[in-house]
Amino acid sequence: MKEIIRTADAPAAVGPYSQAVKSTCVSMIFCSGQIANDPKTGEIVGETSAEQAEQVLKNLKAVLAAAGAEMRNVIKTTVYLANMDDFAAVNEVYARFFTSDLPARVAIEVSRLPKDVRVEIDAIAVV
Repeated sequence: MKEIIRTADAPAAVGPYSQAVKSTCVSMIFCSGQIANDPKTGEIVGETSAEQAEQVLKNLKAVLAAAGAEMRNVIKTTVYLANMDDFAAVNEVYARFFTSDLPARVAIEVSRLPKDVRVEIDAIAVV
């Protein structure tokens, strides 16, 4: 019913969850939230929300690739922001990764994110 997705090209899970889970019944991929850590060093990349969003989306792209998908396969994302004032900066970076047939999206401000990052994004894709 499901395939667990793991790739060294994106940061490993830091808790009891998978990088992504691919449904073998309906061809859907459920990607866990990605933050701005470098998959090789584990260190957070960037200080600004825009710099972190760039790494977050690179990590998400790597997880999708490991599951046999691309950014164009994403149908829904959730963007978690430590500060809604960062929305425009994150949106600018997001728009470079999603250019056509845009996914549905929600963006919310949260009180805190893992490792005190400024942005986290999860996704659902179909293949």
